Amino acid sequence: MAGVPVRRRGPLSPTRFLLRVLAAAFVSAAAALAPISATSASAAVAATVSVDAGRSLASIPSAAFGMNVAVYDGLMNDSPVPGLLKGAGIGAVRYPGGSYADIYHWKTNTADGGYVAPGTDFDTFMGTVRSAAAQPIIIADYGSGTPQEAADWVRYANVTKGYGAKYWEIGNEVYGNGEYGSGWEHDDHSSKSATTYATNLLQYASAMKAVDPSIKIGAVLTTPGSWPDGITGPGDSADWNHTVLSIAGSKIDFVIVHWYPGGNSAADLLTKPQAQIAGITGTLRSLINQYAGANAGNVGIAVTETNSTIDKDTHPAALFAPDDYLTWLENGAFNVDWWNLHNGSNGTGTVDGATDYNDEGVLSNASGSEPPAETPFAPYYGIQMMTKLGAPGDSLVKSSSSQSLLTAHAVKRTNGDVDLLFINKDPSNAYTANISYSGFTPSTAAPTVYTYARNATSIASTTTGTATSQTIPAYSLVVVQLHPGSGGGGTGGGGGTGSGASCRVDYTKNEWSGGLTGNVTITNTGTGAIDGWTLTFTFPGDTKVTSAWNATVTQSGATVTAKNASYNGGIAAGANTSFGFQGTWTSNDAAPTGFTLNGTNCTTG
Repeated sequence: MAGVPVRRRGPLSPTRFLLRVLAAAFVSAAAALAPISATSASAAVAATVSVDAGRSLASIPSAAFGMNVAVYDGLMNDSPVPGLLKGAGIGAVRYPGGSYADIYHWKTNTADGGYVAPGTDFDTFMGTVRSAAAQPIIIADYGSGTPQEAADWVRYANVTKGYGAKYWEIGNEVYGNGEYGSGWEHDDHSSKSATTYATNLLQYASAMKAVDPSIKIGAVLTTPGSWPDGITGPGDSADWNHTVLSIAGSKIDFVIVHWYPGGNSAADLLTKPQAQIAGITGTLRSLINQYAGANAGNVGIAVTETNSTIDKDTHPAALFAPDDYLTWLENGAFNVDWWNLHNGSNGTGTVDGATDYNDEGVLSNASGSEPPAETPFAPYYGIQMMTKLGAPGDSLVKSSSSQSLLTAHAVKRTNGDVDLLFINKDPSNAYTANISYSGFTPSTAAPTVYTYARNATSIASTTTGTATSQTIPAYSLVVVQLHPGSGGGGTGGGGGTGSGASCRVDYTKNEWSGGLTGNVTITNTGTGAIDGWTLTFTFPGDTKVTSAWNATVTQSGATVTAKNASYNGGIAAGANTSFGFQGTWTSNDAAPTGFTLNGTNCTTG
C-alpha cells in the first residue's frame, strides 16, 4: 500500500473529519460522473456453476459471523439491538471498539482522552451479547493498560461473572503506534517496536491464562500486502509480522488482521475478495507454520475489522459483505467482524439511485439526515442473507462459476441439504446459472429461493426455478435452498452407506495453499458402548498427515489409521469423540470417501 489509510475507529479529530469530507465529496463526484447503469432488458447471460458437495473447504465456526461495537456508541445496547444482531446471524460481537480499546479501562468504563457513552459498560454489553445468543471478542488495553488490568478483566468476566469470554486480543492496530512514522494508535510504552509488543504480549498471555487457561489469546499482525507489511522499523531487525511471530508464535492461539480493501470504484471493490483473500491467508499460514512450531495447527486467523470502504451503506456494500465473510471463512479464518454496528453519517451522496450516508455502520444512528435509529442499511441485509445459506457447524463446500461477475458460494448443511449463494456483481445483466453437482443429488422439487434485490429494504422469498437452473437478477444476492433427492447423494462425499452401521464420521478441514488441518468426529450411533477404537480411511488425493492430536495417527500410502488415545477410547451410545491432524498436499486435498471403525463401515455426516 502506498500510504497510510485514514483510520476509522472512533470520533474524528478535525483533521480526520476534513479528510473524510473531502473523500466523501470525491466519491459523490465520481458517482455523478460514472453512474451505475440500469438493468438491461436483454436476455440473461449464461453461466456454468459447479458445486462439489463432497469437498469441504471449512466447517463454519461458532464465531464466524461477527460485528464490532464501540463504547462511544450510545445506541450500542439499544433495546432492538439483540434482535437485530440475532436476525443477521451475528454470533460474535467485538468490544470495546477499535482504537478505543487502547485507551479504555474496563473497571471504570472510561477512555483516556476519549468519550464513553452512558450505558456502554462491560456488563451492559454482555447483557446485549447474551440476549443475541452471541459471544464476545474482547480487546485488552495494550496502549494504556497493563497485563494485570487485562488479567483482572478475565477474572471478572469468566470467574466472577461466568460469562465464558473465550477470545481476547492484545491491543488493536498496535503497529500504528508510531513505529513506522504514523501514530493513530495510543501506546504509552517507551519503545514502540514490534519486539517490545511481542515481549509484552507474552506477559499479557501469561497473566491472563493464569486466571483462565481456557481463553484464546490473539496477536496483532499487519495485513500482508498492506502498509506497513514488509517495512522494518527502527527498533527491530525484521518487519512486524516476522518479529512478532518469531517471539510469540508458539504461545498464541490466533493472529489478527484487518482488511479494508477499498478500490477505485464499486466494480473494483467487488473483485477484491477473490483477488486478495486467498493470498493473504496463504501468507499468514506460511508465517504461522514458520514460527509456531508444533503449535502451528492450533493457531487460527481472525479478521476482526473489515468493511467495504466504498458506497458504505448502499447496495454495492451489500453485495460485498457476504462475499467478504464467506471467502475469508473458506480460506481458513474462524472469525470475521464487520465495522461497525453504528457509526454515523459523514455527508450524503447518491449511489445507483439510493442515498449513501457515508456511514460505516450497518444500522442507522439517526445522525445527519439518516432515517430513524436502528433502520438497517443495505450491508445489514447482505449479512442477513448468509443466515439463509448456512449456520455454525455446517460445511462450506467447493463451488465455481464460469462468469467472473457471478460468484457462487455453497454450504452443505448438517442435515444433508445443500444451499447456494449467488452474488451477481453485474449492474446491467441477469445471469442464468446452469448448475451441476458432485457428491449430491438434489430433489426435483422447485427449491426455496431468497433474493435481496437492488436497493431493496427487505429479503424476498419464493419457490422458483429448479436445482439445475436459476436466473439471478442484475446486482442481486440470491440463496437457493436444496434438499437431497430420494435415494441419491444426500451424504455428499460418496462415503460408505453404512447400512446397519453403528457409527457416523464427520470430517471437516481448513485448507490453505499446500497445507490443511483436519477434524474428525466419531459418533457412536449404536446401542452399546465402544471400548477402544481404530478408524481407517483413505485420501483420494495426495494429502500427507504430519502431526495429530487426540489420537495416534499413522499413514501408509494414501491410507490413514487413527487409534484412540488413552483418555478417549470409550464412546458411550449416542456420544462422540474427536481428533485432529495437520497435513500437507500438493495438487489435491479432497476429503476421504469412506471411514471404517473397528472393521465396520460408518455413515458420513
